[in-house]
Amino acid sequence: MGLLSEGSPLTWDETKALAQHVREHGIEQFINLFARLKDRQGDVLKWGDEVEYIIVRFDDKQRAVQVSLRAQEILAKLNEKEAADPQGVKSLWRPEYGAYMIEGTPGKPYGGLLAHFNVVEANMRYRRMEVAALLPENEFVMSITSFPRLGCPRFTFPPAVPTPDDEACAARSNFFPDEAIFPGHPRFKTLTRNIRQRRGEKVSINLPIYPDRDTQTPVEGSIPSHPSHVHMDAMGFGMGCCCLQLTFQACNISEARTLYDQLTPMCPIMLALTAASPAYRGFLTDVDCRWNVISASVDCRTREERGEEPLKNDRFRIYKSRYDSIDSYLSPAGEKYNDVPLVLDETLYKRLREGDIDHLLAQHIAHLFIRDSVSLFSEKVHQNDREDTDHFENIQSTNWQTMRFKPPPPNSPIGWRVEFRPCEAQLTDFENAAIVCFVVLLTRVILSYQLDFLIPISKVDENMQNSQKRGAVLTERFWFKKNITAIPPEEGRADGAASQAEQRQNGTADEAATSEAPADEYELMTIDQIINGKGTFPGLVPLINSYLGSMDVDADTHCTIQQYLKLIQKRASGELMTTASWIRQQVVSHPEYKHDSVISEGNCYDLLRKAKDIQDGVLACPELLGNNINSKTTDNIPAAIEKHLTKRC
Repeated sequence: MGLLSEGSPLTWDETKALAQHVREHGIEQFINLFARLKDRQGDVLKWGDEVEYIIVRFDDKQRAVQVSLRAQEILAKLNEKEAADPQGVKSLWRPEYGAYMIEGTPGKPYGGLLAHFNVVEANMRYRRMEVAALLPENEFVMSITSFPRLGCPRFTFPPAVPTPDDEACAARSNFFPDEAIFPGHPRFKTLTRNIRQRRGEKVSINLPIYPDRDTQTPVEGSIPSHPSHVHMDAMGFGMGCCCLQLTFQACNISEARTLYDQLTPMCPIMLALTAASPAYRGFLTDVDCRWNVISASVDCRTREERGEEPLKNDRFRIYKSRYDSIDSYLSPAGEKYNDVPLVLDETLYKRLREGDIDHLLAQHIAHLFIRDSVSLFSEKVHQNDREDTDHFENIQSTNWQTMRFKPPPPNSPIGWRVEFRPCEAQLTDFENAAIVCFVVLLTRVILSYQLDFLIPISKVDENMQNSQKRGAVLTERFWFKKNITAIPPEEGRADGAASQAEQRQNGTADEAATSEAPADEYELMTIDQIINGKGTFPGLVPLINSYLGSMDVDADTHCTIQQYLKLIQKRASGELMTTASWIRQQVVSHPEYKHDSVISEGNCYDLLRKAKDIQDGVLACPELLGNNINSKTTDNIPAAIEKHLTKRC
């Protein structure tokens, strides 16, 4: 969820009055941090996952299912272990936006041994069991991306009723009560209230309804401008969804920038591949993913900033929500693919350049800092810019993008990191572990084989929208680099001359001059072709297998990784369904379904009961998972492997 500062939250008017103060001091903090750490070298590969969970309550007598607002109580118990033994716990737990949500991570990051890939699933299983042990017999922890009836009457336990006319409420939603927002930290309600007040109206999320035979329009609760759309009006509909995220530590800032860029074109591919959320507010929609829902749920732009009125009171026309895909690459190799004009704060950009920040990084930061702070605590207003970074993180952590470039925290052993954020949460630990291991292995192959995935940012944006369409993994095609194994010509210069990108980074070239990426470098491909290959295009999984063939992998780890890669391959080819397709099939084949796009309470109950049995291994689901799943995952790396396998993977 980002920075969780403690203190007394300021009102929106107070926060707005300090917006420029936060921006200016945040920039100074970044300049000072960069000066100290830009030359940091030699950090080893470390990585970890974050899985978000929903606590679900089943009422078997009424055949009803609700989200349980028990997160604060559960977290207090889970965090007792960490407080007692911070270095010895196997899992860490943090609050999330919903009062029914928790976020779990490994107790320590994984490292460079290939054997670490065999620990991921076991640790995820441990986390799930750890929470389950604290729940009553009718409540369960589930890694579902969206609760299908979020916002419907009686969707919470204890029951809570929306109060849209109560000025004291944070959301003032017609559907989502404030009681469903995590109460244990003021950040969440403060963000909700301030985003609404900054925007000047409630957020407006509108998803096209799934068009079935008897679908009624206007859709119940829709707004006049979108009669055939499911309407939602609160931050909770987006931030109340769950996802699967990964963070990687790079050996230095250059490697982090390379990974940030090279993983960016993979974001829409992985979003489509992990699609898991076709249902919102009790309706089937015509999308498969949460991304645009969250984007709209925190869209604090005013009408002027959205281009609906001429600029008068605001500084910029801003083209995206603060939760969206990235707008520029950071590495010199990516510069020519930055084909979307960046809106940035020119004054802050100039200060960053004066502070010895190169052009590409300076424009990235100055672009993030066109945003206002939307949550500020009175105790954090005045800081030491040479030691503190809270003002920088205040803006950085509320730009929720597909990728996040993360500087080292001050006074910390942690290095330069990259966060990969698009993936949807899957039902089982096996699936979530497969996605994590696939992406981590891909980073190793990118760096080892010097792969080049870069395509224009505009094409990534186009892919992001296509990736969310119903059945996108099978029906859509995506822009992708034709020759991913070719080293860009500029990087192969032998004459010692500085490339244009290098000149720009050093500040010795005209910053308005750019070269364009040739259009024949990329083409439209299916996800099957991208993952499994076609013609001369090798495919990402075959490249990973080639890489693994050159490494010393123990038998159990090899077995587990191969099962994970097969899952990815079969999802890409359509042999296995995505979670979204499976959910849609379950809903429309249910005896209560009336071909009207409505998900009844009984339908939702049976759907999540079946999902729970699948996640627990009680019920086989070959159409989603395949047959004969038997990964060799283990809680610990064998001592012999830990001792002798010292290669970085």
